[in-house]
Amino acid sequence: MNYRELNDNEILSYIENNDDEAIKIIYEKYKPLINKIATNLFRKYCKNTSLELSDLVQEGMIALNNAIHNYQESKDILFYTYAKTCIERKIISAVITARRQKQQVLNESISYEININEDGQKLEELIKDFTTNPENILIDMENSKELMEKIEDALTPFELQVLQLKLDGFDYREIASIIDKQPKNIDNAIQRIKIKIKKILEEMKKN
Repeated sequence: MNYRELNDNEILSYIENNDDEAIKIIYEKYKPLINKIATNLFRKYCKNTSLELSDLVQEGMIALNNAIHNYQESKDILFYTYAKTCIERKIISAVITARRQKQQVLNESISYEININEDGQKLEELIKDFTTNPENILIDMENSKELMEKIEDALTPFELQVLQLKLDGFDYREIASIIDKQPKNIDNAIQRIKIKIKKILEEMKKN
């Protein structure tokens, strides 16, 4: 049988019957997509991390395998759409883990050069009206730890997750995709985060 003439759902039906050739075909079909997603994310976010491109490709293959076995045609979604989403989320998750291991942002210190919104405004610029030397707060480890503790207390779990992803270098559309929210929800969360951080820094300056 020529499996290449079949659509995804037809191939999946053969996979359910443990057809090794069908499994091989579906992996060959989706490998270019996995390589494209992995390569794009690797080039954009994996500089100076322990990750290799092959690591992300492997994560994508694992995600494809999970998609094959968890896909439900009855949910009225194309297998391609389902598989692509699974692959993207799995690879992005690996990137986030590697970057956090490298930076330890929320547990140790915060970079005042990180962009905090889509206009390119940096956290340093956000706080410049509240201290004559931002480095006094943001580079000194003790003050930085205090700042992050206050931020963690002030933000909701959702806002904290958005901030973590933002500090990891993802834009609001990528964040929306990762945590399955609308871009507008992410934009609103970033605006709330900015307001809360400003308030915290004002209070720290007074003290």
